[in-house]
Amino acid sequence: MKLLKTIVDLTSAILVQGQISRKEALDLIQATRRKVLSIFPDKEETYDLIYQPRFERLLREHIWKEFLTISEN
Repeated sequence: MKLLKTIVDLTSAILVQGQISRKEALDLIQATRRKVLSIFPDKEETYDLIYQPRFERLLREHIWKEFLTISEN
């Protein structure tokens, strides 16, 4: 669980800085998702309920201001 917290906190900190492009932010979130699900493969729904909305909010607040829904690639 400590590794999960570290991964999510680092991703959040990078997004809050707001010094990356939209594409870089989306790529970072996708990479974070892949890493988290590799650690907890049966927790996709939990990730989507807890972390996905958090990252979307940070994107709206710090990367761009308009409403955003992250689509899966």
